[in-house]
Amino acid sequence: MKKHIPNLFTLMNLFSGMIAVIMAATDELVLAALFVFLGIFFDFFDGFFARKFNVAGELGKQLDSLADVVTSGVVPGIIMFQMMLYSAKGQWFMELSCEVGDWRDYQDTYFYFLPFSGLFITLAAAYRLANFNIDERQTNSFIGLPTPAFAIFVLSLPLILYYSDNAFFLELLQNFYVLLGITILGCYMMNAEIPLFSLKFKNYNWKGNETKYLFLFGTFIMLLTLQTIAIPLTILFYVFLSVIENRIKK
Repeated sequence: MKKHIPNLFTLMNLFSGMIAVIMAATDELVLAALFVFLGIFFDFFDGFFARKFNVAGELGKQLDSLADVVTSGVVPGIIMFQMMLYSAKGQWFMELSCEVGDWRDYQDTYFYFLPFSGLFITLAAAYRLANFNIDERQTNSFIGLPTPAFAIFVLSLPLILYYSDNAFFLELLQNFYVLLGITILGCYMMNAEIPLFSLKFKNYNWKGNETKYLFLFGTFIMLLTLQTIAIPLTILFYVFLSVIENRIKK
């Protein structure tokens, strides 16, 4: 029975992702974000139990990537599509009830087809996950930004629009070109040859884990002071620390 426990968590990740797809497609962006976060929670524990029970295998590896394509690929793509759709029309998106099927209502703008560029996130995530399965370098660290990390970044954007009163970020995230820039940069970062540290601890000593502890401490402080705005900043902080660590090692 032990070998099936990690796969059960992986399937719960996929189940959460499928619910998130439905929520995102019907304009329930906050609920979509919550189900993606739940899926990523299950994704963490499938690997944890696979290592704990020493039952990691090829089936679990492939199943994990298939689940992540939905949770961390399809959902962020739809979310970005929706946000681009709203910004293209120049309307405050909480006042607009627009489902994916209503994109034709925007043909009077020159942004007619541009919101579909948000779905490039799904393509880049699928490519990264397929590449991850055959890349033997990514055992104790990552090459490129992990798909769940960028999914968290994208899914945090509607949360900021709903729950933050920071005028700067509210205006920034309703700008189509900012969203397009985030999409392009995220697609690149997921597949870039940039080493990023993993949060897996071999031991809990300070020495050798300085970057990880600094990241956890910085994340805690940001969440405490900035609330939802801290979520995407945490991902940027993660990339920044990884780049600094790489330079120090060199």
